[in-house]
Amino acid sequence: MDKASGTSIQSYIGEISGLVGSRLEEFLPGAWNVPERLAKSMQYSLMAGGKRLRPLLVVAAAESLGASREAALPVACAVEMVHTYSLIHDDLPAMDDDDYRRGKLTNHKVFGEAMAILAGDGLLTHAFYNVVQASRQYGISAESVLSIIEELAVYAGPSGMVGGQVADMEGEQGLTDLEQLRYIHEHKTGDLIVFCLKAGGRIASASETQLAALETYGRSIGLAFQIQDDILDLVGDETKLGKKTQSDVKQGKVTYPYFIGLEASRAEVDRLTRSAKDAITEGNIPNPDHLLAIADYLLQRDH
Repeated sequence: MDKASGTSIQSYIGEISGLVGSRLEEFLPGAWNVPERLAKSMQYSLMAGGKRLRPLLVVAAAESLGASREAALPVACAVEMVHTYSLIHDDLPAMDDDDYRRGKLTNHKVFGEAMAILAGDGLLTHAFYNVVQASRQYGISAESVLSIIEELAVYAGPSGMVGGQVADMEGEQGLTDLEQLRYIHEHKTGDLIVFCLKAGGRIASASETQLAALETYGRSIGLAFQIQDDILDLVGDETKLGKKTQSDVKQGKVTYPYFIGLEASRAEVDRLTRSAKDAITEGNIPNPDHLLAIADYLLQRDH
């Protein structure tokens, strides 16, 4: 990625992140009677920063097929709610027991464990309400929205992200091979990323060929993203990451660098990035530039 295109994609990412952030500031309808502390707990984690990668992918996929950015935003915000709920719950003492997330105290450290659990529950269920607004407010077909809701339940549920988290927890007690680790990465992280690409495609009424290309792209960058996280946990800059490095080592977690070494892990990220870009280039995607640039951007990220 040359300097000019790098600047361009950073501008695009910043633009989408700003739009999503603005929508999330008022994520609960004003007429709803929601307990104030619950709303504050949900808002605290939603607005804690982060890369907004998943919403970005929903919008970029929709726009790559000529759909309206506005129509994609309800689903983009929904997936950020699901992602945020998963982080709140991951940070709990019964799970990863983390004190900081994105440089800020974790939700349970500010609001207590019970409220953090309920804030996660609230974000997960509200996400499905938000998806429906793509149809109510922007006229996306009921059939497309039904498919998006179905896939969100699948990719975020027991056979997807939740199943990946369970495998991760069980893996801490004796993960022995790379295939087990790959399963964890593909489901704990990758499945929700695949959902984002396919949801953006469905907003744009993508063909089966286009959906398959978006799925391959999502699967490749999802695994590359997680391997890069493993690498950054070893060699990253804590001030950029917003959390302690070497946490995987201290918790006894095995990672890609543990199994195949640092340089081979970097080579695998590079291979997966090429695979993602090939899928988009060959997948009948009419406006591929942002998706191609995002793949390069993720390859080079340092936090």
